[in-house]
Amino acid sequence: MSQSGVRLIRSRSFRLGLIYLCALNGAVLLLLGGIYWSTTAAVTRQIETTIDTEILGLAEQFNQRGIIGLNQAIKRRVQQDENGQALYLLTDAAYQPLAGNLSHWPAETPDKDGWVTFGIEGLAGEGGGLNIGWARTFDLGGRYHLLVGHDIRERSYVEGLIRDTLAWGLGITLVLTLVGGFFLARLLLRQIEVINATSREIMAGDMSRRIPVQGSGDEFDGLSENLNAMLDQIERLVRGLKEVSDNIAHDLRSPLARLRSRLELALLEPPDAARYREVLMDTIAEADSLLATFNALLSIAEAEAGTARDQFVTLDVASLLADVAELYEPLAEAADLSFDVACGPEAASPKVLGDRDLLFQALANLLDNAIKFSSPGGGVSLSLDRRKDSLEIVVADRGPGVPAEAREKVMERFYRLEESRTTQGSGLGLSLVAAVARLHDGKLYLSDNEPGLRACISLPMSKTWSKTLSRKDADNK
Repeated sequence: MSQSGVRLIRSRSFRLGLIYLCALNGAVLLLLGGIYWSTTAAVTRQIETTIDTEILGLAEQFNQRGIIGLNQAIKRRVQQDENGQALYLLTDAAYQPLAGNLSHWPAETPDKDGWVTFGIEGLAGEGGGLNIGWARTFDLGGRYHLLVGHDIRERSYVEGLIRDTLAWGLGITLVLTLVGGFFLARLLLRQIEVINATSREIMAGDMSRRIPVQGSGDEFDGLSENLNAMLDQIERLVRGLKEVSDNIAHDLRSPLARLRSRLELALLEPPDAARYREVLMDTIAEADSLLATFNALLSIAEAEAGTARDQFVTLDVASLLADVAELYEPLAEAADLSFDVACGPEAASPKVLGDRDLLFQALANLLDNAIKFSSPGGGVSLSLDRRKDSLEIVVADRGPGVPAEAREKVMERFYRLEESRTTQGSGLGLSLVAAVARLHDGKLYLSDNEPGLRACISLPMSKTWSKTLSRKDADNK
């Protein structure tokens, strides 16, 4: 047997097909068996009713006219039976025939109700031959014996026909289910093999491969779409990991080199406590910057992985903004900047489902950038607006802003508009904000504040809170 055949036989789809085959054949067997039983029972009842009617008529003749009348009645009925299916036999005490269409009394022993089944030969109709008779026997006062029955070849024919139909039906069902199960198993195995082949290519290193979708909309298409979405997410994470590795190698190598060079130069200089202290303080500052960069990378990785969703709770956004504003208002005043906070009356206490710490850090990054890049005498604003089923948290400044062509790039890790990088920072702030927004099923939008930058975090409201606000809007109308 070929390898594909062995794989087909060992497949779960083939085993399920066999189970289906057994169940279907069992159902067909029960159905045909029920038909066989009900049909033969109906024919038997009909024959039994016919025999009972004949017995009643002959009993009436015997009671009225005695043995002579009974003899004449039997002869008359034999002559009237064109099909030769009715059986009659009247004998004396020694079982010698007196009237009827049977040549001798059956040797078989009747049951307790007088019913006997026996073989008969030489009857006219339908070619004669060996048939089966079913009759009831009576003892007429010890001097005569009477047998009234029926040729049951019709019932035997029906039984044989049903048995043949049952055999053919089971055979045809078996063949059809085997063929259908085989092709079904091959179809399922082919679709699964497509998934396996794509998986092997991906494991071999081709992360761009995707499982083809047939467009039928069935379960396999749904599975393929979900697997492709998962592969897209994995590819994004792997690409992000590679970018992080490249960026770490590029952006952290210089600070580490400066740190090491500073320490080496300090060791080469004559011992000087003041100089050593200055070098150590610069080293600590550089190390703090490196630690902040690593912490930002970890926060971005945590947000993109989505593990924080397990700790989501319902948050009061207005309270969150108040806490952030309380922290950054003194910093804005120290930088000679006005600081405005606006939470409209329609969004007095809106709720979102999220992680308070990550949202706080995202808003802190936006405010930190706004204060850092604003000139003295300018202003920074923090506002909250409701848009149907979403909330918009907006941080705006009057600084130099970000060119339209660079607004998507500044959300990438380690990207900075200043190529000289004289301004303190790692280029991870907006990357973290964008990752936190995606974690909360939202998005970060950057636009022109004319002048300055307008950064908007759009978040979906909690479903319960959204329904409450919708009811309030309807009541107000």
